[in-house]
Amino acid sequence: MITDFNNKTAVLTGAGSGFGLECARIGARLGMRLVLADVQQEALDRAAAEIEGLGAEVLAFRLDVSKADQVEALGAATLARFGAPHLVFNNAGVGTGGLVWENTARDWEWVIGVNLMGVAHGVRVFTPMMLAAAARDPAWRGHIVNTASMAGLVNAPNMGIYNASKHAVVALSETLYQDLALVTDQVGASVLCPFFVSTGIHASERNRPDALAADAPTRSQLVGQAMIDKAVGAGKVSAAEVAQKVFDAVAANQFYVYSHPRAIGSVQVRMEDILQQRNPTDPFAHKPELGVELRKALRG
Repeated sequence: MITDFNNKTAVLTGAGSGFGLECARIGARLGMRLVLADVQQEALDRAAAEIEGLGAEVLAFRLDVSKADQVEALGAATLARFGAPHLVFNNAGVGTGGLVWENTARDWEWVIGVNLMGVAHGVRVFTPMMLAAAARDPAWRGHIVNTASMAGLVNAPNMGIYNASKHAVVALSETLYQDLALVTDQVGASVLCPFFVSTGIHASERNRPDALAADAPTRSQLVGQAMIDKAVGAGKVSAAEVAQKVFDAVAANQFYVYSHPRAIGSVQVRMEDILQQRNPTDPFAHKPELGVELRKALRG
């Protein structure tokens, strides 16, 4: 729980766009020192210039969060410049779709590397320094927020790798919360589970590694991309609104953070499927026309 953000330090991955950039804007307004990390140099440079223009002290750091050594370097640079961060937002993520058996081994390595290992590296690197700061000062408070997705709580079809990566982030975050509670009352944790929000993740292909660039998308991947683009485009909740929810959750020590609370109905249905040992419910039961459209597109 952090109730006063002024003069505190935040580390934000995926800071060049979406939730990361919006959190940086809020942090700057609240008087925070900001460590901005992103894989895209141009986006990072723009974000750093904007946030410095708001009067915040900024450390910009280009990295690929899937690389352990790069996240370790980010941790060392943060500690040297600002000391242990009070808020860590493990937010960087990528998205991809397609029938689960059509994804290549390289697809799996990319998505799991960024979405899951990026969070794991952030937790591994920053938690010890936060605990050390807490041990030195009983008044010190810190918080870690990991970005998962509603796809970490339900399993939409044609999104297998993404679902798997985000379920893992939810499990990691829940365990982090419990593990922290065993050793301290001064560092908390939250998991952000957004639904369809325009953040740039639906355009993740721009960040595909060079090794994947030559892989031609399958029909199911093209269909999945089109449907995600449509859903994101129709979204009514902004990234800025979700970023404010993140700060509100940190201040309230709230673990689960949702962009669309009504979507929790689908989580309840899934839990009931599990408890009653019934087969998974049709995800399009509430909008059967979407299921018809998807099946038609995939069956040609």
